[in-house]
Amino acid sequence: MAVPVARPATAGRSPQTDATTSQEALLGLFPPGTALGQDGELVIGGCPVTDLAEGFGTPALVVDEAALRSRARSYADGLAARWPNSRVAFASKAFPCTAVYRLLAEEGLSIDVAGGGELTLALAGGVDPASLVVHGNAKTEDELRMAVEAGAGLIVIDNFDDVDRLERIVTDEQPVLVRVTPGIRPDTHAAVSTGQEGAKFGLTLPQAREAIARLRASSRLRLDGVHVHIGSQILDTEPFARAVEAVAGLGTFAVYDLGGGLGTRYTYEDHPPAVGEYLDTLVAAAHRTLPADAQIIIEPGRSMVAEAGVTLYRVATVKRGEPTFVAVDGGMGDNLEVALYGQRFEATVATRVGGGEPYHLVGRHCESGDLLSAGVPLRDPRPGDLIAVPVTGAYCFSLSNNYNGALRSPVVFCRDGEARAVVRRETYGDLLRRDRP
Repeated sequence: MAVPVARPATAGRSPQTDATTSQEALLGLFPPGTALGQDGELVIGGCPVTDLAEGFGTPALVVDEAALRSRARSYADGLAARWPNSRVAFASKAFPCTAVYRLLAEEGLSIDVAGGGELTLALAGGVDPASLVVHGNAKTEDELRMAVEAGAGLIVIDNFDDVDRLERIVTDEQPVLVRVTPGIRPDTHAAVSTGQEGAKFGLTLPQAREAIARLRASSRLRLDGVHVHIGSQILDTEPFARAVEAVAGLGTFAVYDLGGGLGTRYTYEDHPPAVGEYLDTLVAAAHRTLPADAQIIIEPGRSMVAEAGVTLYRVATVKRGEPTFVAVDGGMGDNLEVALYGQRFEATVATRVGGGEPYHLVGRHCESGDLLSAGVPLRDPRPGDLIAVPVTGAYCFSLSNNYNGALRSPVVFCRDGEARAVVRRETYGDLLRRDRP
């Protein structure tokens, strides 16, 4: 029997140092509904982690399906209550998995895809092509043709070459948006900041005005509106309001796509705005500056899926010294967020949750940068122990790789005590299949 543990309130204050190793504080980072079994092990989506590891191996990316559905509803219902003519499009680069596409489409979400691969996966997941928003700063002619032939609802113009190519490809009419770079730099890592001057994405305000004029004169491309996205893992709502005001100055349109970017809580010190607070900021800015009858689209990615995911590892070795390294059977092959962005992750021994002494949790790959978490408290870690790392639902699957010939992990959906692999573990045969000596 699992024993639910209350999730701590996030009142905007950092917990005390001793609280950061407590079960309560740690479980607040796991999917809502995560519990402890009577023997003290983690239970995710009703599934004990030891059963998951035995059934699917490690590393494994475990997704609490109910938590993901709940998050989707909080976005869709919250936005609709504030601005009825609206829709939520999942920024699928955060987790481009067919089962995720299918689940979110079932919850009524639209889907944002970037590139032919995400487009193909979304269609395979049963997504209505008319609900697709197609992105990309370097869309090829083949990819644009795929989107047009699939009947994609909106294609986002990121450059003037997109216009040239689409006017050659489209034979009837294709609705488009113009992506605007508003000159706003939010407080986030440089690698995921996309709205500042000099960003590779979108068109500056003067360029956007030029593109708008050209598209309004086009006989094949129907300009529905504008798009703005200023970055990812943003923990303050004020930049989002400024972005709305920036695109409002470009004129009156039927559609305003306000992008995504809301941050998620990875560590005890993170206090991102709640979904409702984020939506309040966006909609308040929209009421001040946008036409009342316009459609608003938002594109949450990281904040939609991050919390629903947990990665399970097996400890391979404990190397004592200063510091002491706890090495697991995964690492930067399944989680590049640390190496790319310096993102902090917490962790726990999955059968002895909370407490312990600080260790360096590292991966198995041949890089000193293969560090999952520095100085993370673990309780008496030993070879063979299971380690659980929360908040891995965003970008870990997207950026997974075969460094050192590592096999990419399975994705396991859990709900009401039932578990199923929606992406199987890669095999060595898979590695050889594309390799021709």
